[in-house]
This record gives sequence, structure tokens and C-alpha cells, in this order.
Amino acid sequence: MVVDDDNDTLQSIRVIFEHLGYEVFTANDGIACIEQLEDGFEGIVLMDIMMPRMDGWDTIKEIVNRGLEKNVEILVMTAKGTLNHEKMKGLEIYIKDYIAKPFDIDGLVKSIEQLT
Repeated sequence: MVVDDDNDTLQSIRVIFEHLGYEVFTANDGIACIEQLEDGFEGIVLMDIMMPRMDGWDTIKEIVNRGLEKNVEILVMTAKGTLNHEKMKGLEIYIKDYIAKPFDIDGLVKSIEQLT
């Protein structure tokens, strides 16, 4: 699942991974991500940090609070400067990798393939 408020990013990542044979789900914010997890989504969650309504850190915290982290692998997409945010403290153990934006497609694919 790709979670990002930028539609171009959602569609770009969808095209890349569907071309590689992956089934791709998208969510345009943290609330939609939580809903899909509650509906039974299991797999990799590629989470943007900077989003309106519920940012990535709050979304990860809510995933953990609701016990939804058990069947997902979370990767964070983040711009420079957001990795040392105070909101991430305590969440590091739930994050499998950090992908810098703008991301390198080959690096993104490699990170996902290592988790499958």
C-alpha cells in the first residue's frame, strides 16, 4: 500500500510496481490507510510523512495503538530533515526502511524486494 497525499506520487509508484507484478493499493492520507488495514490489508506499507489530516508519524502511532502493525512492513518516504522529528521517537522499531524523497526508483524497488 502506498500512502501519500500527492496523486502523482501514488500513480507513479503504482505503475512501477504493477509493472513488476505487485498488487498495489493506495491511500491518500493516514485515515484511509488505517481503514484499509482495519479491512484486512496485509503487506508492505510505503508511508509518506508530510500529509494533511494525519501525518505519517501519527498514522504509524495509530497503527501500533490499534494493533495493526503485526501483518505489515512499514517503509517511510521522507524529505530531508524529517527523520529527526520528535514524533518519530519510539516508532523506529516499526519502520523497516527510510526512502528519501525524491526517491531513486531502483533503490525503492530494491527496498521493497528485500521485504518480499
